[in-house]
Amino acid sequence: IEEEGNLMEKMPIAAQVYSVREEAGADFAGTMKQLKALGYDGVELAGLYGRTPDEIKGWLDEAGLTPIGAHVPFDELDKDLENTVRAYHSIGCSYVAIPSISEDRRYGGSRYEEFLAAIPVIAAECRKYGMKLLYHNHGFEFEKTADGKTPLDELYASQSPEDLETELDSCWIKVAGEDPLAYLEKYRMRCPLVHIKDFIQDGEVKLVAVGDGVQDIKAIAEKAQECGSQWLVVEQDSHIFGSPMENMKKSICCLRSMME
Repeated sequence: IEEEGNLMEKMPIAAQVYSVREEAGADFAGTMKQLKALGYDGVELAGLYGRTPDEIKGWLDEAGLTPIGAHVPFDELDKDLENTVRAYHSIGCSYVAIPSISEDRRYGGSRYEEFLAAIPVIAAECRKYGMKLLYHNHGFEFEKTADGKTPLDELYASQSPEDLETELDSCWIKVAGEDPLAYLEKYRMRCPLVHIKDFIQDGEVKLVAVGDGVQDIKAIAEKAQECGSQWLVVEQDSHIFGSPMENMKKSICCLRSMME
């Protein structure tokens, strides 16, 4: 048990920069230093805020943060695959995650098959640079298909693990009525990054700092590690209660205390 505890303490935690997007847009370098000071080990990017890859890399190096990966819209990859992947590789990213897809590219949409066919092509380009392609879920991927399956499972069944790995968002899995622990188990060794996100539901879903909501965060973190995840990624899309940086502080303090 002691060995498992020691391993949990070593599991790195990243911040999804989308959580502090306004701060990053105004002062990227300063925001990265603040995240490092809070105790984050790395970041997952969500755009470059009009900066060059070299500038972003320099500021992350200066802050001492690992650029674990980036959320990159499918349209950017589809429009200029080679240069887009090369840019994130030059920053030092190990993962490219498709954050969502338009309705016409979703299961049953007019461009769904086109989307599926593009994944191996994008994955092959990522592999040229030693990077892996991931897909990040929201809630719509859990609406049941005609045969009772979920579009998320259909997506992963259509692709080899070599081409597409998961970035499971624990919040939207739970909101959809599914079990985050069961999904981590289902995609064991195929979920290198896991989004840690908490919420309350009072007629509508309201995102809150980790530990302030309904999620069993400790169980999710432990299961993620057990299933081969490499990083926990704190993401809070909106901040109804408290400021973004206050919530990012509360979230990592909660995670660290649970790990200890």
